Amino acid sequence: MMRRLFTFIILFFAGVLSLQAQLYVPGETLNYKLSYKAKLFPNTEVAKVVMRTTETTLDGAPSLQVYGFGETAKAFSWILPVSDTYKVWIDPKTLRTSRFEADLHEGDYTFKSTYLFDWENQKVHTRWSSRGRAEKKKTMNISPNSMDAVSLYYNLRTVPDSLIKEGFARDLEMVLEDTVRFLSFRYDGREVKKVKNLGRFNTIKFRCKIATSDGFAFRDGTEFIVWISDDRNKIPLYIESPIKVGSVCAYLSSYEGLRYPLDCFIKK
Repeated sequence: MMRRLFTFIILFFAGVLSLQAQLYVPGETLNYKLSYKAKLFPNTEVAKVVMRTTETTLDGAPSLQVYGFGETAKAFSWILPVSDTYKVWIDPKTLRTSRFEADLHEGDYTFKSTYLFDWENQKVHTRWSSRGRAEKKKTMNISPNSMDAVSLYYNLRTVPDSLIKEGFARDLEMVLEDTVRFLSFRYDGREVKKVKNLGRFNTIKFRCKIATSDGFAFRDGTEFIVWISDDRNKIPLYIESPIKVGSVCAYLSSYEGLRYPLDCFIKK
């Protein structure tokens, strides 16, 4: 269950599409808590995640970096200790991903991967290894709609409000390890959503599905729902996904450095 939690919250954060330049805000930090809920099991916080954007350099050139980190709460680390780190370097001129790294430690499972994006030639060079085995490499063709999984989340934040209405839906390509997976999502209305310890917010709701390894086979893919703030920030406030027994969810616990006021807030 814990491995599913971290894939769900960091990699497939928001459903997403490719329309305009991503909203990267240096200094912005978003903190989330993850919980598990089942019929005979109380809603229990089991992990935390942080997403942070900073200014940095890559190969001597100015760059933006998105840092994502998730770890199991101490009370549950004896079941499956998890410590996952993701880093994405973005070209500040084109706002496209230059480099993506993942370093995952989940119990006795380890996985490291690196993607180098060559946008001029529409290719991505990937290399990865798990459990200390020999590193594997692969070069894949990509399109202007291809992204690493973390950048997908930031791309959603730039969708014009005029497009988010009944019937709005998209499929998007997502580079993962040695393949390109597909993510489908659709607009599911606007509603007031309560977020634990923060209050009530006006939100935009999306239903999302990640295709299986059979490419466009969405029927048995991973499903989740995301509620984003209905304002100019468009940050994920609440995410929920069913699993075989119960459901997992992630909710915003604190934030700082937003570009705009959180105008979607209603009341405590």
